[in-house]
Amino acid sequence: MKQELSMIRRAQKSDASRLSEILIFTKRVTYRPIFQNDAVSFREMQVLDIALEYRDNAERLNDVYVFDDGIVKGMMSWDRSVFNHEWELRELYVDTFFQGQGVGKDLLNHFIDHAKNQGVTSVFLWVLEKNQSAREFYEKQGFYFEGTKMLEAGTTEYICLYKRKIVEV
Repeated sequence: MKQELSMIRRAQKSDASRLSEILIFTKRVTYRPIFQNDAVSFREMQVLDIALEYRDNAERLNDVYVFDDGIVKGMMSWDRSVFNHEWELRELYVDTFFQGQGVGKDLLNHFIDHAKNQGVTSVFLWVLEKNQSAREFYEKQGFYFEGTKMLEAGTTEYICLYKRKIVEV
């Protein structure tokens, strides 16, 4: 059996079902223990709805990238419109079955390299305060908690602002 090379590439319409599967399953596993809201986890968050959104709305795929080594194992999206020299990582999700294998790190490095090549001086993201594993992951990748917290919209849970300076080499 031939081993595929891993690559980070732009997401395509044909990735719609895999993107939605990764998002829904990973969000349920990660966020349900924090929010304890089954109505959101199992009624509002639906794989088909997200898949159709990706498939039918080309703009939804802007700045969405996947880790693909023959199987799409993770995805991320970012927003470069926030500030000229500071981009926001909006999403980074790795399928639960492939966590701990470097997929998230590869995705994050791609984001940082791409930002650096565009002259971006720093990047940031928001992470749930109670999502300790994500916070530890980002800290290992050079991000730091900036000190700002705010309530996640419609909840009683806080999100924390993490930043990373991009140093020119």
